[in-house]
Amino acid sequence: MAPSERERRQASQARLQAAGITPPQRGGAGRGLAIGAVVLVVALAAGLYVFWQNRSAGIEPTYPVTRNGTVVAAGNPAAGVTVDIYEDYLCPGCKEVERYYGDEITTALNEGKAKVNYHTVAILDDATTPPGYSTLAGNAALCAVDAGIWPRFHARLYAEQPAEGAAGRTAQELTAVGTELGATGDFAGCVNRNAEAAAITDATEAAAADPIVAPGGRFSTPSVLLNGAKIDVQDTDWLSRAVGG
Repeated sequence: MAPSERERRQASQARLQAAGITPPQRGGAGRGLAIGAVVLVVALAAGLYVFWQNRSAGIEPTYPVTRNGTVVAAGNPAAGVTVDIYEDYLCPGCKEVERYYGDEITTALNEGKAKVNYHTVAILDDATTPPGYSTLAGNAALCAVDAGIWPRFHARLYAEQPAEGAAGRTAQELTAVGTELGATGDFAGCVNRNAEAAAITDATEAAAADPIVAPGGRFSTPSVLLNGAKIDVQDTDWLSRAVGG
């Protein structure tokens, strides 16, 4: 008999805790990760406000997108600059990184100056009611690659991000967004099956065990690597220096 959704979540949580990830607790800010997310959001809001005010709005993505398991590979594979972004679609800090750097990243991808590996992880599954939105949204984003709508779907997940502690978007609501964006193939079935859930849990554990992504055993999102080294996302010139822009 297949395990229930509740049993699957409990098993996933136990495995994440064993890997050093402490999920946030329902009804309040969790220890470790939740605190780190709050600090990051405040720091981004304070340190990058002027930068964000000067950003252009909405650059059309023209770069190629493929996926390998839970990793979405965007841009020219031969580009000399590699960026790795570990993201949870419920993470407020991830939304801020997308908000501040989204256009700059898109430009670098469009011009073939960088390639970006978007790593789908889920550390905030317990922060919505009912639980599980982080994984559901991550699975839907992977489905969006196959459906040919990933860049716009990725942007919409952050633009319409649910609040922590509130209700996450349902599979039906995520499907509706994809349909609106012109999803091809069996996008609805892919979202509803949530077939990448276990793989997303495995990817989260692997990230937490990576000493570069999680120095000192502490893993949080967003985590951004530039050519294999973790960077400070408050340094607003990190990407422009790398691509020579």
